Amino acid sequence: MNIDVDVIPANPGWVAYAVTAVVSAVGENKLMPLPDCTCKVINGKTGYVRDNCSWILGRVVRDYESWMDAGTSNGDIHACINKIIEDKWEVLKKAAREDSVPESAVEKPTQAGLCVSVYSAMKARPGHLRVKDYLIGLTTAIMQLLMGAIPCFLFGDWSVLLVTVVGIVLVLLSGSLSQWAKEKWACRKNSTKTVILTRGNGSQHAIVIIGRGKGLDLEDLAAGPMNVNVSTSYKTRVTVVGLALSWILLLITAAGIQKNTWFLLAVGGIGIVQNIFVAGWKRRPEDFGIPLKFEKVIGNSKVMDCLLEVEEAIPYVGRSMLDTFFPGTLRPKEKAKWEELEASAKDRTKAIASKS
Repeated sequence: MNIDVDVIPANPGWVAYAVTAVVSAVGENKLMPLPDCTCKVINGKTGYVRDNCSWILGRVVRDYESWMDAGTSNGDIHACINKIIEDKWEVLKKAAREDSVPESAVEKPTQAGLCVSVYSAMKARPGHLRVKDYLIGLTTAIMQLLMGAIPCFLFGDWSVLLVTVVGIVLVLLSGSLSQWAKEKWACRKNSTKTVILTRGNGSQHAIVIIGRGKGLDLEDLAAGPMNVNVSTSYKTRVTVVGLALSWILLLITAAGIQKNTWFLLAVGGIGIVQNIFVAGWKRRPEDFGIPLKFEKVIGNSKVMDCLLEVEEAIPYVGRSMLDTFFPGTLRPKEKAKWEELEASAKDRTKAIASKS
């Protein structure tokens, strides 16, 4: 049985979740929630921009600063960001001196320019086993069972243990629905596309992911639960409704317990603490089945100069980001530079392909 690793041990919040799942499965034809971090997905060849609806890609972008590569032979993203900020700070202090303003009055910016990190996709592993996450869930479930067993051994009261066991079983059944995997990875595989992930204009980071014929089609994935090909089946809807009814009955049973309620509260508290921990835990892309290999980092305190450097290094990619970061009219010099790079894009692409 393939249990979804983001499913958590039993706690009181599961009753509300079960009712919400019924509404989503029956009314919206999906189980997965919308992403909790908004971002844009840009095609690196055509420049087509779409708003992300994938919970997975939202988490990849949300946690990026916790997993971005540092101190590798191909570059250091942290050092690149620090250099960009220092360069911008020097420009601000120079402008202050020209205006006869004390340098001490100029605060160091928290972000500046643009940092573009380039990754190549490795073989995708959607739904692969993540041992650490399973061990955390297993440890929490064992702690809950031990807590529920205390009144059984001390006072002969098995009601708390029964509620705990049934709750854990319902959690496992909820997590074993195949619909979770279908919605999480609703995309084609072995993609050769180059895709850019970014929070949009004004963002410090842009993540370039080159498919290499190994990774997931991230444009497909960005459609997320809105993809009509993964709508919940009749069987899934019936199962979710059945689980919701079971949770409600379990809640009614738990409410009827009059003795040793502190142990029942402790069982739910353990689940809630684990829930908070798992929800806030920072994860790397490989934890979502999207392993990436760091290639290089390109950064500049001036966004336009950074995009030009990216275009020179990876044809079409810098141009694809141009409309997102510079939606207005370009200056004559800038326009001439882009036209020159566009005219040589095919030749540069062939030259790069011949070297690789």
